[in-house]
Amino acid sequence: MSWPHTTAVRGEQEAMSEFADVVRNRRMTRSFSTRPVDPTVLDSLVDLAARSPSAGKTQGWHLVVLEGADTARYWDITLPVARRAGFRWTRLLDAPLLLLVLADPDAYVARYGEPDKAATGLGASADAWPAPYWTIDASMAAMTLLHAAEDAGLGALFFGVFQREDAVRAALAVPDRLQMIGAIALGYPHQDEPGGGAPGRPDTSGRSAARRRRPPAEIIHRGGW
Repeated sequence: MSWPHTTAVRGEQEAMSEFADVVRNRRMTRSFSTRPVDPTVLDSLVDLAARSPSAGKTQGWHLVVLEGADTARYWDITLPVARRAGFRWTRLLDAPLLLLVLADPDAYVARYGEPDKAATGLGASADAWPAPYWTIDASMAAMTLLHAAEDAGLGALFFGVFQREDAVRAALAVPDRLQMIGAIALGYPHQDEPGGGAPGRPDTSGRSAARRRRPPAEIIHRGGW
């Protein structure tokens, strides 16, 4: 016989174990299959990301999504064909989805100018904010999306738009007011294809992969610094 309390605790432990597996198994994927991702799958991932914390429930973040052959619009600007011969991650360009993560500072200023938030003074301007919560919220949403992708059996890579951001903005008509947080390549890992790469993602590790992961004892400062 199982007591209700015991059953509930066991269920919570199993759920936490599943979540821990998602977090521990998530890796940055740099080698993709060209297999397309069903649009409803992307919608479900974004729906989960939209549940991330958001100051004042502003939800001031956006995604510009490039799909299939349309992803070439990004790569042709940031990694022209002439430079690809020496590029280490050739199958990164096979990712069927590219998501540009954008944050809207004006949305936060407007939200905190509303009556229930006006007393904070944060509705005056973006400069009034001690920390850029549009950046924070968009980053948390991106992290939630990365975990959701892992849970869905997809690979994902978050990377900075360090090359020719102005040209990318112009090509995709991204408004100047929006902060570009970064990009997410999304799709099925290459080894999931029949005859694809070996398991364990051996061809996807970045140069920092061998660095030691800090243990909790080096991160936690109990009672103060």
